[in-house]
Amino acid sequence: MDPLLLARLQFATTTSIHFLFVLVTLGLITLLVYLQTAWMITKKPVYERLTRFWGTLYVINYVLGIAAGVVMEFQFGLNWSGLSKYVGNVFGAPLAIETLTAFFLESTFLGMWIFGWHRLRRGVHLALLWGVALTAYVSAFWIMAGNAWMQNPVGYEMRNGIAHLTDFSALVTNPAFGMAFVHTMFAALVTGGILMAAVSAWHLIRRTEDYEFFRKSLRIGLVTAALTVGPLLHFGFVQLVDMARLQPTKYGTPEEKAAKLAEFTGTFGPGDYEPPTAALSSLSFMFVIGFVLVLVCLQFLLLPKDLLIRLRFPLWIILFALPLPFVAAILGWLAREIGRQPWAVYGLLPVDDAVSPVSGGVMLTSFLGFTLLLGTLAVTNWILIAKHAARGAHDDLALGRPPEQPDPSTDRPEPAFA
Repeated sequence: MDPLLLARLQFATTTSIHFLFVLVTLGLITLLVYLQTAWMITKKPVYERLTRFWGTLYVINYVLGIAAGVVMEFQFGLNWSGLSKYVGNVFGAPLAIETLTAFFLESTFLGMWIFGWHRLRRGVHLALLWGVALTAYVSAFWIMAGNAWMQNPVGYEMRNGIAHLTDFSALVTNPAFGMAFVHTMFAALVTGGILMAAVSAWHLIRRTEDYEFFRKSLRIGLVTAALTVGPLLHFGFVQLVDMARLQPTKYGTPEEKAAKLAEFTGTFGPGDYEPPTAALSSLSFMFVIGFVLVLVCLQFLLLPKDLLIRLRFPLWIILFALPLPFVAAILGWLAREIGRQPWAVYGLLPVDDAVSPVSGGVMLTSFLGFTLLLGTLAVTNWILIAKHAARGAHDDLALGRPPEQPDPSTDRPEPAFA
């Protein structure tokens, strides 16, 4: 079997699955910041309950997402040693910052937030959650900066066939970075909003006893999705303009495409330097899903108050729309990555030179093992989230539960006997 094909399939599988965890993490943490801040300002108990309920789902996704991220990191060293050797001096800088941010700062803030309920002052406790959110966005910032360099290498020089970073600021001013990062953040907010709305819709369809609780979270989720799906589409189209200039073989005019192909042929020799048509197909389906989500959100904005719930069928539409932002995110990610082919680093490093020199059997074993492990994490995450979401907010959630007071009778000293 072709080791390169298996390595590419494994990379696509691991990054796509891990990206789903990232979307939920970034979307829910933003909503949690709003909920707990509203609780801090208004002192309304419903916001505390909302924070505890959605915070439980966030913690589940975060823990399993970290595990999925660790698994994904291993496949870089195992399958892409050529890539690591060639761009390690460049790509290592943002990855190191991301690791310090995610595994140290973000995890520390989250741990203190989880165990700080009823132990820390409310302002300090809220500040910890803000810290979790900010470090989560910083982590995503550096990951996207590293990926943008692979799409459009800047600020480097070649020494003995290895790329060395010479201008760190070029990483964050890369034309392939800014719009992509903003687009990804809006995708996470749409995903978080639809997830919150869909879970709330399911409880309202079942005519839950906690009507007001899920009515409020339905509104928050739909308003979030409605406010962010428009900018999501806008920055998606803006990206096309940038990438058409940076990667003319994918989105450029026929003249620009022909000129770039001729440049590649002159530099690297004859070869097929056109990206697969699947890149454009994925992009088209992604935009179709985006417009469908616009229609789903508009039904909330146009219907009078609570008619959405009384009619009930819009709740089913929201529920069945839950997979759409996840599917669109994967399609968008595939369009970005497949469109770079046949390059690991656009115009510099072909994927043939980036893959590790291992046999097809070893690569197949690696592919099956990593896919099974990540698939298990994803399924476990979904089952746990679905289980805790189905229980509703009236159950005694472990997150934020007041610490048990010791029984005074157990603290009495035992009588002394002569």
